[in-house]
Amino acid sequence: MKKPLIGALFAVLLLGAGIAPAAAATGHDAATTGAAGAKVRADAKAKPKAVNFAGTVALSNCSGSVVRTPDSQPSDPALVLSNGHCMETGFPGPGKVVIDQPSSRSFTLLNASGSGVGTLRASKIAYGTMTDTDMAVYQLTSTYAQIESSYGIKALELDTAHPVEGTAITVVSGYWKRTYSCNVDGFVYRLKEGEWTWKDSVRYTSACQTIGGTSGSPVIDNATGKVVAVNNTGNEDGQQCTDNNPCEVDESGNVTVRQGINYAQQTYGVVPCIGAGNKFDLNRAGCELPKP
Repeated sequence: MKKPLIGALFAVLLLGAGIAPAAAATGHDAATTGAAGAKVRADAKAKPKAVNFAGTVALSNCSGSVVRTPDSQPSDPALVLSNGHCMETGFPGPGKVVIDQPSSRSFTLLNASGSGVGTLRASKIAYGTMTDTDMAVYQLTSTYAQIESSYGIKALELDTAHPVEGTAITVVSGYWKRTYSCNVDGFVYRLKEGEWTWKDSVRYTSACQTIGGTSGSPVIDNATGKVVAVNNTGNEDGQQCTDNNPCEVDESGNVTVRQGINYAQQTYGVVPCIGAGNKFDLNRAGCELPKP
C-alpha cells in the first residue's frame, strides 16, 4: 500500500492554507515506453478534458475525492472515495467488510488550483474493505447541492464501464496537491500484497510514480473526466508479495514482480451497489462487492 503518512495532519493544515509540503523524490523510471504510447485509444487522442484538483480532498493521511454515480441526485448526501487502508479504524483484515459504521472524519476540499476551500465531514463509513479491492466510501453530512452552493465545486462522476488498456489517465492526489500522468498498461488477474489479494487491478505505465500519501487518489480518464479507479499501491523494493511490494499472479498461478510499478483498483463495480439516496445495497442487481 502507499502507506498512510505519519504527521500527515500537519500537511493537511498546510493544504487548507493553500501550501503543499514538498513531495518526496523517488527512484522510479519516469519514462513512458514507446509501446505504451502506441496503445493509446483513438478516443483518448481527441482533445482531453482538463484534469485539475476540483472535487478532490485531502485526508489526514491519504487522498480522496467527492464522487457521484450517474443516478446520484443533488439532494443526496455526498460521498467521498478513498482506500480501505486509509480508514481511521486501521487496515481491515482479509474478508472484513465495514458497512454503515459511524464516522466524524473531516476532509479538506480542494478547488481546481489545489487550494483548500473548506472542510467536509463524514457521517459514516458507508462501505470499506481490503478484500478483492481496496476501497472506502464515506457518506458526508453535506449534500452535493450544498457543496456546490458553498464552494462552486461539483463531484467527480464514477464511470460505469471497465477501463481500457492504453487509456490516458491522471492520478490526482489531494494530499500532495500533485498529479501523475500515464496510461493504463494492463490489468492484473490477482494482485497480492501481504495478507491481501485484489482482483482485476489496474497497472500503470512507469510514468505514474505515485508515493505515500497518494493512496485513495482518484484515477481519472483524461478523455471523459470520469473516475475509473482509485490509486492504492506499488512495488517499492522488488520483493515478492510482501507489504508495499505487491506481486502479480496470473490465472495459472505464475508470479511476476515489477519493481517501481504502481497500481489502482477499478471503481466501475461500485456503481451498481449504490441505490436511491446514495445508500449502499450489496444485494442490488449487478453488485459484486464483497459482503460482510
